[in-house]
Amino acid sequence: MLRIKQVLLSLALGALPVLAGAAPAKVMAPGGPGGGYDAAARVPLQVMQEAGIFTDGFQVTNKGGAGGTIGLAEFINNSKNDDNAIMSMGAILVGGIILNKSPVTLESVTPLVRLTDDADVLAVPVNSPIKTVDDLLKALRENPGAMAIGGGSVGGVDHVAAALIAQAAGVPPGKLNYIPYPSGAEVVPQLVSGQLKLALSGLSEFKPYADQKRLRIIAVTSAERLPGVDAPTLKESGVDVVIGNWRGIVGAPGMSKEGRAMWLDCYQKLHASPQWKKKLAEQGWADAYLAGDDFAKFLDEEKVRQEKVLKDLGLVK
Repeated sequence: MLRIKQVLLSLALGALPVLAGAAPAKVMAPGGPGGGYDAAARVPLQVMQEAGIFTDGFQVTNKGGAGGTIGLAEFINNSKNDDNAIMSMGAILVGGIILNKSPVTLESVTPLVRLTDDADVLAVPVNSPIKTVDDLLKALRENPGAMAIGGGSVGGVDHVAAALIAQAAGVPPGKLNYIPYPSGAEVVPQLVSGQLKLALSGLSEFKPYADQKRLRIIAVTSAERLPGVDAPTLKESGVDVVIGNWRGIVGAPGMSKEGRAMWLDCYQKLHASPQWKKKLAEQGWADAYLAGDDFAKFLDEEKVRQEKVLKDLGLVK
């Protein structure tokens, strides 16, 4: 009955936004299927459905490229005033906007929540002679540019972490042989096959293959060691780098106050649920929950922070 009343009211008033909860959610993931943004879009909504928090269904559109800015542009252009439209995003997208000097930015979207922090991990083929961070630094010093290093988009967390590690090894910025991929899911086969000698991505992409002994994780970029991962942090390995790949959700440009409140309520209930706590542990994600205006403030600060890092590394002028 509530939905019928909502639809009738919308028809009567004409110009109102599409009402949240009146139809399946339309979700943009600005990266390839199976990657971090795809998981950030799907997994929370799947848990919401299991917990009875959001039961109207959802449809995910994957649109990777240019650090996530292609998907962002499509989301902004196609979802104005739509309370059922949300998008996964994170640190890589913020960097992609800066690096690509993107004409589309996060200014018009509706910040909802930061959900997780997925630490980057450094992984090598299982038969690689590189077994430690010291081995990696030595290999980088001896033959700068010879090591094919794979990860996410140029200017993203993976690329920045690789540049900082190369800097620690004394490798000139122009010598870093970094190969970007649309998503972490596309990096894994290249690493397992030996086409890449080192790769960086989120733990959730690499851990299943490490558990199967198909690749080896040699370090993590988090401040502390990660549960279930037999690898040291970069910092304890002598490289003073701590970097994370946080992910969150934004709403459509022009999302109504009612729509924003509905989504904030859903994600707050998700965050409090035992099902979500279990899923965080399964995925190896850290809980980084931050909602509403606090998340909006964080996004402003993150843009300033990333601009400085990218300029310091010579990745942007």
